Amino acid sequence: MNDFGTAAPGGARARTSLNRQQIAGFWGAWFGWMLDGMDSVIYALVLAPALTELLPHSGIKPTPANIGEIGSILFAVFLVGWGFSFLWGPIADRFGRRNALAATIMLYAVFTGAAALSQNIWELGLFRLIAGIGIGGEWAMAGTYVAEAWPEDRRKMGAGLLQTGYYFGFFAAAALNFTVGASLGWRAMFLCGMVPVIISILILLGVKETGKWERHHAGRDTHPLVAIFAPAYRRQTIVMSVLLTVAIIGLWAGAVYEPSAIIILAKAAGMPIKAAIHMASFGTGILSIGTILGCIALPIMAERWGRRPTLSIYFAVMFITIILAFGWAFYLPAGHALPAFLTVLFFLGFGGGNFAMFSLWLPELYPTEIRATAFAFCTSIGRFAGAVVNFILAGAVKGMGTLGTPVAITAVAFAIGLLIVPFGRETRGQTLPD
Repeated sequence: MNDFGTAAPGGARARTSLNRQQIAGFWGAWFGWMLDGMDSVIYALVLAPALTELLPHSGIKPTPANIGEIGSILFAVFLVGWGFSFLWGPIADRFGRRNALAATIMLYAVFTGAAALSQNIWELGLFRLIAGIGIGGEWAMAGTYVAEAWPEDRRKMGAGLLQTGYYFGFFAAAALNFTVGASLGWRAMFLCGMVPVIISILILLGVKETGKWERHHAGRDTHPLVAIFAPAYRRQTIVMSVLLTVAIIGLWAGAVYEPSAIIILAKAAGMPIKAAIHMASFGTGILSIGTILGCIALPIMAERWGRRPTLSIYFAVMFITIILAFGWAFYLPAGHALPAFLTVLFFLGFGGGNFAMFSLWLPELYPTEIRATAFAFCTSIGRFAGAVVNFILAGAVKGMGTLGTPVAITAVAFAIGLLIVPFGRETRGQTLPD
């Protein structure tokens, strides 16, 4: 078997069949990641109504500027929690991918649901902080599990398919907002976020540990957080952490403010608030469709052209579309702004599929005994920078009195990322290290 499959009669290449455990493990990871995405986007969708109710209980007047500023601060708090999720990596390298995956899902589900009980912004911030620790860890655990459990000739596409789960979660959140949120309010939306508890239990009961971890987890002499900065891995750990930071700053700035931007544009076009909320759900669906297609296309492009050229293409798309969406479409006349914004949103979503690259590329850079730690560290540490940017963004939105321009400026992150991509180690055609 080579990297593309086994040779079948007549010269055709047959893919290795997946066994029941590999299928069950993938769907457990996929649904966990899907519900992770749902729980993440629930916050963005209910931000305005939740803060409108909670700010007076916190001694703050719920003006649009205050809602935008406090919303950014609370999201920064969430990113801080996500940043600390790098601690899941050593846990997974020590106690197994399955156990750590189930624990991350349980944590984010319970504390997303707990946010429904919030009586002020401080309680909401605490619940989001803890939920962020779980949400951030789930990606690293799921990505590591699928990379190790799937056969080599299907692993790359498995990474892309896994990443689609997060954006199917956007659909789920949008559908809930269209129905539950519009009729029962933001607290009911947060309660829906407890559904992943079921997935966590099923993973513990029905999914086996990966064979690679069982063979290699006992052979490590140094702590994995130390090992990923050993001379052999230091450069790639730094480069991948910077590239993830770029992706986090750029995409999350756009994705978090997308529902608010649509509501603003819809109201400016004369829509009543309920219709504007429905339009925000519709826009989130458009963004998700684009991102799912981007995730599916990415492994094919990465295998044909390489990891670095493919990521550069995706970063360039993000750079252009963030500027077009928030710097151009957002400021068009009322009759044209919303259609233009929604059109660009699809392509912005496609570029957001760049996150699938890290599910594919990161596992290829590290051996089994430190893979989960490296994955968790690189995908989490940039959240601290993202939190700082969101604090700055909150002040910029309030200071400028507008949403579009501050978000459009975040596109600069992708210009920086394009300069960093060439320093990554190309792994096209290589198998997953033992």
